[in-house]
Amino acid sequence: MKVNANRPSAIALLATLALAAPGSVAAQQPVPVPADNDGEVLTTVLGSPPADLTGLEEGPEIEGFIGARNGDTLQVTSADGTSTDVRISEGTSIRSKSGLFGINRTTLSSDELLNGLPVSVRTVRWNGGLIASRVRFNSDDLETATLVRNGTSQRFAKNETAISDNAVGISENAAATEALRGRVGDIDQYNIKGTTNVYFDTGKFNLSAQARAELCDAAAQAEALDNAVLLVVGYTDSTGSYEVNQALSDKRAGRVVNYLQQQCGWKPYRMLTPTGLATADPAADNSTAYGKAQNRRVAVNILVSKGLDGI
Repeated sequence: MKVNANRPSAIALLATLALAAPGSVAAQQPVPVPADNDGEVLTTVLGSPPADLTGLEEGPEIEGFIGARNGDTLQVTSADGTSTDVRISEGTSIRSKSGLFGINRTTLSSDELLNGLPVSVRTVRWNGGLIASRVRFNSDDLETATLVRNGTSQRFAKNETAISDNAVGISENAAATEALRGRVGDIDQYNIKGTTNVYFDTGKFNLSAQARAELCDAAAQAEALDNAVLLVVGYTDSTGSYEVNQALSDKRAGRVVNYLQQQCGWKPYRMLTPTGLATADPAADNSTAYGKAQNRRVAVNILVSKGLDGI
């Protein structure tokens, strides 16, 4: 794992990143990632989906998280970054699972399908697109997604462990809540505890085996710190137009976020909004092949609010 020392230019650049206002799901959720050659993005099908799904051809079963929602259309992003549009109809079975081995199930409405919620979706094919015949998710994940939607205005009630005996009575999870609120402030209110860079081939945003290992190492390093959050920033070298590089840097950042959450177990509510900065803040000289290779990167920054650092 390669951890870079904090450079003044990098810190100054991080200080310019604008974060969304409290209560904004977008500020606390991963950015949906366009699919690469490994998959396709299905377009939204016009018209109301049927309530009776009997007899329709079975489609694929999709595992991932809800990256975006528009009306009755969900965009489900899988661990490999593939995003798939799925319609919800009156005939869609939506249930959460809880209890020992997830045996107990509760029937819910489509209003519970929130951004960032990990889901398992069975589909059927209709009019050139997909309709969800069944959506399943864990009730604990729904609780987390609800907290994110509400701007983390309430404390995490589960597994609170006191870390202070003073009258303030700060608990580990209460402090985490305050750290989450602090995201909407200026980035210079954070201490940068470390930065891990993972690298990409020219024009690509797929992760190498080495990058995958380093990302989980970075997540483990952050997990060992109290109140840590992650800020993921994507970059490119100087090859290509601004428009191409901006889109590519966004894809690289999104792919890293997906992997951190899906494979390394990093929670969405502990992630700042991922950002693509194209050719900004190059790590090396773009006039050489070596320099360009150093610039084709995603930086995973471990941050702790200055107000909570050391608590």
